[in-house]
Amino acid sequence: MKTTSLSIIAMVIAMALSVTAAPAAPQVAPMAQATPTPASAVVLEIKGAIGPATSRYVVRGIEAAEKGGSGLVILEVDTPGGLDTSMRDIIRAILASPVPVATYVAPSGARAASAGTYILYASHVAAMAPATNLGAATPVSIGGEPAPEPNPAPQPGVTPEPNPTPTPAPNPTPAKKPTGVPSPTVAPTPTSVPDKPADFPQPATAMERKVINDAVAYIRGLAELRGRNADWAEQAVRGAASLPASAALQQNVIDVIARDIPDLLSKIDGREVKVVDHTVKLATRGLVVQRVKPDWRTELLAVITEPMVAYGLMLIGIYGLLLEGYNPGVMLPGVAGTICLLIALFAFQILSVNYAGLALVALGVGMIIAEFFFPTFGSLGLGGLIAFVVGSLILFDTEVPGMNIALPLIAGVATLGGLVVVGIAYIAARAMRRPVVTGVQGMVGDRAEVMQAFTGTGRVRYRGELWKAHSEVELQAGQIARIVKVDGLTLWVEPL
Repeated sequence: MKTTSLSIIAMVIAMALSVTAAPAAPQVAPMAQATPTPASAVVLEIKGAIGPATSRYVVRGIEAAEKGGSGLVILEVDTPGGLDTSMRDIIRAILASPVPVATYVAPSGARAASAGTYILYASHVAAMAPATNLGAATPVSIGGEPAPEPNPAPQPGVTPEPNPTPTPAPNPTPAKKPTGVPSPTVAPTPTSVPDKPADFPQPATAMERKVINDAVAYIRGLAELRGRNADWAEQAVRGAASLPASAALQQNVIDVIARDIPDLLSKIDGREVKVVDHTVKLATRGLVVQRVKPDWRTELLAVITEPMVAYGLMLIGIYGLLLEGYNPGVMLPGVAGTICLLIALFAFQILSVNYAGLALVALGVGMIIAEFFFPTFGSLGLGGLIAFVVGSLILFDTEVPGMNIALPLIAGVATLGGLVVVGIAYIAARAMRRPVVTGVQGMVGDRAEVMQAFTGTGRVRYRGELWKAHSEVELQAGQIARIVKVDGLTLWVEPL
């Protein structure tokens, strides 16, 4: 039975591998929606955190719009940010698209924060609805914040130079103001922006400086390509600056403010944009709006790469295999656990996982399992529970919204695991306090019936058997005596 169980589980592993590998294959099926028709504006929605599923959906939507001869692609954005790799995939698709792409932050109350700001800058047309905002584009590292670098030790014989606060040089000639921009909101000209602005918080480590400078160069390149405010873009990266829609329009961060998509199509009609290597004049008035929803593969990928879902699949997989190991041949826990664990590992391969956290989770589960086999009275289980909780906290150690695990879920799992460990320790302690009921030790303290009066040596009946007995005091026939010692086949008794 056990061999059959293992063989079936092996077959399930092979099938699950083929299923989970399908979303990552380079050759994918076409989108489930109808191909965009000519004279149409294709609307793709970017809602929530930007991850691999979102980038796949947007890239494939732009490709489908190109094949269908669509006149415009509109990205309707409401996002707190997301993963850098997914954001860059979307931007590469926008830059290479022969179809103009308009990013529209909508509806009112939406935002294009962090990665959404980069996508907005990369688009051919940048638009926002009233009461929306963008910015806060400072990159955040996945693996937690590194420790600041120590100050270098002074070299012998070298006097360190003082580091006075930089004094801005006088500027007798005022900078030329951009057309239509009020002077209080004018961004500094590119020549007036220092390499390391004093009003921005300076990164503490070399790695942080590399990441920040790379992001600044990236967003400034996008701004210069589209003719937008590059200086404010740098402020959004270095200082996490944000702007509402009205101020973004004044500072040349966006092109237009529109109430809805029909209003957007009306306002950008006739605008000239540079698409790949040539200029295109938009003819958007009267375009048919066609919303393209994600296909089932993209939706499935979005579900399993949700950090909380991936975490739950991992738990189901671990405990399913554990139950199958305790009860070989049950099949259901082993099959379900294998499938869930493989899907969770596939999701971890896509997500930005802290492998130290994953190792701590595995160590904690191993210690909890070991508690069942070794009499440690809860010490292994408690240590495993601590490792499991700490590993869960740093498994997705990131400040990117939507890319971490909710603390109530970790607290619930930890509470349940703690109750299990406490229950195991309680059962073990209770079993130790129980009297021995088998063997010679189980006979001590039990009762026997005296068969005939004797002093010294006689006979007693114990559990239907006649035993040779020894007593220092006189016992009468029919009297109940207590066994105090077992010496071979002789019971030492005393009056009860």
